[in-house]
Amino acid sequence: MRLLFDQFMKKCEDGSWTLLPSFNYKLIYRDQDVSTLMNAYFPTASELGNKEKLSQAQLFGTNFKDGLGFEYVMFYNDVEQRIVCVFQGGPHLQGMPGFLHGGAIATMIDITLGMSAIIAGEIVMTANLNINFKRPISLRSVVLINSQLDKIEGRKLFFSSNIQSIDEKILYTEATGLFIKLDPEKKLDIKELLVNSTPPA
Repeated sequence: MRLLFDQFMKKCEDGSWTLLPSFNYKLIYRDQDVSTLMNAYFPTASELGNKEKLSQAQLFGTNFKDGLGFEYVMFYNDVEQRIVCVFQGGPHLQGMPGFLHGGAIATMIDITLGMSAIIAGEIVMTANLNINFKRPISLRSVVLINSQLDKIEGRKLFFSSNIQSIDEKILYTEATGLFIKLDPEKKLDIKELLVNSTPPA
């Protein structure tokens, strides 16, 4: 995984690729923005906008100790409007003995497509994921998750994705996703925040 990370960091030197920081809602939304969003779209869950409850929340994909769960890093290419996620699934993501659980794979596809959708469409939520599992992925193996913006129709953003071996010779999974812009009137430059923020050390 480190070798792939270093290869992509080399590509970042000429500006064609950008290392994306780990997603943190506090990087993007102020507490007031989150509360307003929750009240507008999910009035029955407005209590979740409470600052104390939000401060205790953890992003699902980062819930495990290092090396045990979802280990990944994402790189973004603005010209191609695509993301490549270098992913290694730890032992706490096991399904069948020795292999990643399909739900863990679906989570990583959603996280990768979701990041693509955030960059392309600001405030979004997943509307549909369609996943075709081709081959099982061994625990702790390193794979590439590719995410590509296919088209935008009004508030709908359509994406395609696949998971491949690092040499791109084995296709593990293919997927498509539909994301919806929740507030087309709200203009937060999320792409600017993500692409130009300093990644955590």
